[in-house]
Formats: sequence, structure tokens, C-alpha cells
Amino acid sequence: MKKLLAIAALICAISFTVSAAEGKKKELTDDQKKTKKELLDKYDTNKDGKLDKEERAKMTKEDKQKAEDIGLSHKKKADKSESK
Repeated sequence: MKKLLAIAALICAISFTVSAAEGKKKELTDDQKKTKKELLDKYDTNKDGKLDKEERAKMTKEDKQKAEDIGLSHKKKADKSESK
């Protein structure tokens, strides 16, 4: 019984470690950082360092595409799971 409990605990620990590693954000390249700064300077009207829903709504299609290309899109999690 103790072995079974130890194995179950080990499996849980490994699964938490794997899921935590998958959740890490990728480091942006210098070009991506530059693009992010340009988009924030242009659209971040409340200067909080993030683009909220209203600020993203004012973005041009080209700028939305730029944001998506560098990984700044704010798609809902349900959309991401459907694409896998």
C-alpha cells in the first residue's frame, strides 16, 4: 500500500512539473521587443504597460497581425485548445 501511494505521489509530482514547464513564456527576440514597444507606445492609452480589450479593439488589422506574429495575441484559451 505504501509503495502504491508513493508511486501515485511521484506521478502527480512529475505531471505538475511537466505542466509547469509547458506554461513558461518564450523569451522575445530584440525585433519582437521592439515591435511590442512600438505597439504599446501607439495603443496603450492608459499607460499601464498592457493592451486591454478596448485598446486592442482600436488596433489596425496590420498591427493586430504584428501582435499575433510576435505572440501577443489575446485569443481565448478555448480557441487555442480547438486548434490543437
